[in-house]
Amino acid sequence: MRLRSFLARLFSIAGLFAGTLIGYVFGLRPVLLRWGATPEETARAMPGDSLVANPTFCATRAITIRGRPEDIWPWIAQMGYDRAGFYGYDLIENLGSMRGIRSAEQILPELQHPAVGDRVYMSRIAYLSFDAVVPNQYLIWRGRDRPADSAFTWAIYPMDANHARLVSRIRIRYHWRDRRILLDLFTEFADPVAVPKILEGIKASTEGQEPAPLQTQAVQIAVWVLAVLESLVAVVFVFRWDAWWKAWALALVSIGVLLFALYARQAVWMAAGLVLVFGAALWIAPRDVGHRQRKQLSAATGLN
Repeated sequence: MRLRSFLARLFSIAGLFAGTLIGYVFGLRPVLLRWGATPEETARAMPGDSLVANPTFCATRAITIRGRPEDIWPWIAQMGYDRAGFYGYDLIENLGSMRGIRSAEQILPELQHPAVGDRVYMSRIAYLSFDAVVPNQYLIWRGRDRPADSAFTWAIYPMDANHARLVSRIRIRYHWRDRRILLDLFTEFADPVAVPKILEGIKASTEGQEPAPLQTQAVQIAVWVLAVLESLVAVVFVFRWDAWWKAWALALVSIGVLLFALYARQAVWMAAGLVLVFGAALWIAPRDVGHRQRKQLSAATGLN
């Protein structure tokens, strides 16, 4: 491969990722950070806002739940790793938990009285602390730094006698100058996947719905992994095909498929179908390209 061709391909990939990042920051991110929330809820001051000044990441998400605040509160109070779980993607969030892989499907009396200062683990090694606990109204988890670098608020706002809004607000100040930025960036892209699922899980638990089977979660996670692999394969094709601009177009489509699989929140079969169709295209495309290149070589040899 000539240097000029290699540089052209390299710059095309850089442009692809730069364009994707710009589209994410200015197009997709604002939508993800206010999932389910009304403009009034997004603008409203909430407990814990003062803990993190000038956050890099500020997300307000909400869901309507059929239940009273006292029905919703117990499920929030007991959340946490090695506690009741997070009612979301158990296969990831509860991996290695002493309470098992499944989030609790009932209220656990021993976990109903968190105290300010108690730790609430997010994983085996990462934890926050309870900063405020007001039963049936709100609780706040905060980071360990002083002043706080993160605050997670879960607040309940009654709508009528039988419905309430559960609102989550997360404020994080990124650590641009130390290695914690890696965790911050993971949160940037994983939080919009995890928190809506947690809200849906709390809603399902409060309303007495059956939790989604673990097999469904496994399929969803497999779809994400496959979508990531397809994107990597498409990028490799840019450097392998002579008609590299066609591979670049495939790489562009692969990014769209990945973002859909992660953030669209459609039925899992829709994302799975899209990923499988694109995977088939990736399987067929190099063979078609190779066949045409062999025909061209054969024709050129015959002419000579």
